[in-house]
Amino acid sequence: MNVVYEDNHIIIVNKQSGEIVQGDKTGDTPLSDIVKQYIKDKYNKPGNVFLGVVHRLDRPVSGLVVFAKTSKALSRLNEMFRIGDVHKTYWAIVKKNDIAPEATLTDWLTRNERQNKSYAHNREVPGAKKAVLSYKVRSVSDNYMLLEVRLMTGRHHQIRCQLAHMGCPIKGDLKYGSPRSNPDGSISLMSRRVEFVHPVSKETIAVEAPVPNDRLWLALAGDADRQ
Repeated sequence: MNVVYEDNHIIIVNKQSGEIVQGDKTGDTPLSDIVKQYIKDKYNKPGNVFLGVVHRLDRPVSGLVVFAKTSKALSRLNEMFRIGDVHKTYWAIVKKNDIAPEATLTDWLTRNERQNKSYAHNREVPGAKKAVLSYKVRSVSDNYMLLEVRLMTGRHHQIRCQLAHMGCPIKGDLKYGSPRSNPDGSISLMSRRVEFVHPVSKETIAVEAPVPNDRLWLALAGDADRQ
């Protein structure tokens, strides 16, 4: 487990693709349990360890996950996430397409629970929720582009669905139109950076995760950093 930030109230972990944040029907050990055990062992805590889950990442997605270590931090972080005071930046490797260098996408998403999939519509339809994100092209290779994405709303599979809807499915994301899976089962989407005002100390916290140790990720990220 890779801890990238920790204090008395908050712990931020770099999640690996394939890990689940909270327990689900698979019965696999969730990241929340691993973090609890880490805290218990590190601080020799007897009994149960408090850990609050304030947001989640899809299983095949990697990157930063914020947890609360105190109930005070949990309630404040929950409210901060709700009103958009936690600024998250995602990086996605997508199929190369002729798109604007940067833009804001607005779609209406409906969710199919049985398929665990969302569908994007260009206008409001019954049961749909408005979904808004902005993207910026950071670098381009022969077949792929690296996009930097910021969410204005938090919908089910929002980034995956909206990018696919504009003709740029995320590499490895079979569910949303990628032709091939990634060898490790991941999709090429990561929670790259998180920034917020600490709910207790009021300091600005800004944390960035390293990109996956993969040739394409490293090449596109290197080009982005040189720009």
